[in-house]
Amino acid sequence: MFNRAEVIDQNFSRFVREQRLPRAHSSTTLAQSGLRPAELMDLFETQMISRHLDLIARVLKNENLCYYTIGSSGHEGNAALGKVFRLTDMAFLHYRSGGFMVQRAKQVPGTTPVYDTMLSFFASTEEPIAGGRHKVFGSLPLLVPPQTSTIASHLPKAVGAALSIHRAHAMGIDSVMPADAIVNCSFGDASSNHSTAIGAINMASWVAYQNIAVPIVFTCEDNGIGISVQTPGDWVQANFGHRPAIKYIHADGLSLLDTFQKGLIAEQYCRERRKPVFLHVNTVRLMGHAGSDMETSYRSFQQIEEVELNDPLLHSARIVLENGLASAEEIVNMYEQVRDRVRHVSAAAMARPQLSDPAEVRSTITACAHKKMAPPVPSAAEREKAFGSSDWAKTKTPLHMAKLINLGLHDILLRYKNTVIFGEDVAQKGGVYNVTDGLFKKFGARRVFNSLLDEQSIIGTGIGMAHNGFVPIPEIQFLAYFHNAEDQIRGEAATLPFFSQGQFTNPMVLRIAGLAYQKGFGGHFHNDNSLAVLRDIPGIIIAVPSNGADAVKMMRACVREAYENGRVVMFVEPIALYMTRDLNVEGDKIWSSEYPAPDEEIAVGEFGVYKSWTSNGKRNEKGTEKGAEKVKETADLVILTYGNGYFYSRQATDVLASDHGKKVKVIDLRWIAPVDMDKIVKEIGAARKVLVVEECRKTGSLSEYLVSALVEKMDALPKIKVVAADDCFIPLGKAAAAGLPKKEEILAGALALLGGEAPSRASAKKQVEKV
Repeated sequence: MFNRAEVIDQNFSRFVREQRLPRAHSSTTLAQSGLRPAELMDLFETQMISRHLDLIARVLKNENLCYYTIGSSGHEGNAALGKVFRLTDMAFLHYRSGGFMVQRAKQVPGTTPVYDTMLSFFASTEEPIAGGRHKVFGSLPLLVPPQTSTIASHLPKAVGAALSIHRAHAMGIDSVMPADAIVNCSFGDASSNHSTAIGAINMASWVAYQNIAVPIVFTCEDNGIGISVQTPGDWVQANFGHRPAIKYIHADGLSLLDTFQKGLIAEQYCRERRKPVFLHVNTVRLMGHAGSDMETSYRSFQQIEEVELNDPLLHSARIVLENGLASAEEIVNMYEQVRDRVRHVSAAAMARPQLSDPAEVRSTITACAHKKMAPPVPSAAEREKAFGSSDWAKTKTPLHMAKLINLGLHDILLRYKNTVIFGEDVAQKGGVYNVTDGLFKKFGARRVFNSLLDEQSIIGTGIGMAHNGFVPIPEIQFLAYFHNAEDQIRGEAATLPFFSQGQFTNPMVLRIAGLAYQKGFGGHFHNDNSLAVLRDIPGIIIAVPSNGADAVKMMRACVREAYENGRVVMFVEPIALYMTRDLNVEGDKIWSSEYPAPDEEIAVGEFGVYKSWTSNGKRNEKGTEKGAEKVKETADLVILTYGNGYFYSRQATDVLASDHGKKVKVIDLRWIAPVDMDKIVKEIGAARKVLVVEECRKTGSLSEYLVSALVEKMDALPKIKVVAADDCFIPLGKAAAAGLPKKEEILAGALALLGGEAPSRASAKKQVEKV
């Protein structure tokens, strides 16, 4: 009685035979719909296939053979939209899109949507998109990137993909979608309330309002409920029916005729006008949210039955009977033939190998099926023209980090024609810290442009543009602002190669200005000093340069990795070091650098090594692990650090060398993911004292990983001490640097390791001041 899947299944055949069919909710006729009779029957078959896939998933789940039961029952009308949109229209789909996927697959001869779906139910390694890693709707031949189950998180990238179409062809880059393509993005009524959806739809409206092409159809499949929470009546229309520059169209999702007709109107409007459309499709939800959902706990039996009587397959049966396209018995026979077909395919799929090996699971974290070679470095003449006389002259003089990154971005935009830079205030203003100064004027509005103030939309735009052939370089103005949008990296960008076996990638280099030490400016929200939210995301590259020359060479390596291997990169720029020129005393210019030659890079994972002593008569000041000295000398102390920590460690090292005669080796990690601990252990060598200097809050910081890795990997474990930032937010004013590791704290920690007892903070400060 309470197995609603069985009830719905049995009711279909019984109600069709008895012709106890629901009345129409819309008036669109077969003649008006634009469908031919054979096309209608084909769509009806697709609905049946989607339904039987849901039904068999429930049966298999009860036998502990299937791992996913969120179905499409009640939403099978989206099969009509699978016919409306072209294969070249990229589709970002939600998890009730079974009908859409089956019908879209019918546009490609030789595809096997039933078999592919069954393979996903069994988590088979032969499943063509995710290889058994998740049940997702995705396909490279169908141009459907796989989506996660994170509610509405795919909407920002769908807008970004739509925004990229006109820009790609205006720039002449090798794009995935043709110039007349549009984007289709589906989601539910409950998801439409999520901040991610609201932000994405607002962005599309904001862009279109300025007469910029953003050809996207937002398909809201409204079944009136989100798991157990009812959507207020007419809420979706009231909320989205009058958005600026977005055309609203309503469709009866229970009628294939009305859904196809309204879908065609939406598709044609969007394609011709290059404007966004909100296609509101009313549906129902059958069989609860998923197999584990006890719908009777929040709906009465009467309510459940009323919904089931509006089964879209019963509506389609009525339409077929009314138009004399088949008899009731022929419809039932067709339904049973589809059942037999799905069962037969299920038996074949069940026998295929299933994913279980951990190494195989991990193998797709950074997979890229479409690798390519970076373009050559432009000639000196081309570079001089792009830089302009003033900036070209600056390449020969020592500069601070902010200007060096700026010059580096000149070279990147020139060399990689598919790169774009965007974010808050990056265009005419040149960024809050002038890092993008002049790029808008030199490279134009298609390459350098401002975004609205919404970090979810900024990162989502980058992901979507990357789907269409771009290598985006978006900017997040401050690290604390990134937390508004972290799921766009964690849930979307980082997971795409994993869930598509590298068939889809979204290469990007996300620039984030951040970290602390800004001499009292801005408080926590401009000095956030925690990178823990990034460190645990599999597969991403995290760069934290400590000086300008390194920043340029690391940025080049990052863009190369994104371009060639589809990698997602977080490039964290220490704000406090942007304008820093001097290390120890004003005017020493030690932290200034000339602009590196255009072919110089620092490879991902390559760390820098500074030694406080001379070897072979030459002081090793800016080496890397590749350039470490051949004559090995054991350091009295090794400091592991990065970013601002490296700057202050160098100050402390000079004191330890000059005042205490200690040999100190400072390893600038540069990259905090990945970290090559085997090479680091080798570089530490026989040193018996290791100081980890961590500028981020200690809990959850990189220092925790470094210490545990040293314990695991070193046979003769040295004495280890950590000097890290307090587990506290950054205050405003004079106390801004309180609780952060600086020269005096590092010196105190070093002396504690080297001499046994550490001096007090006050005495250490006096010692530093004396030096």
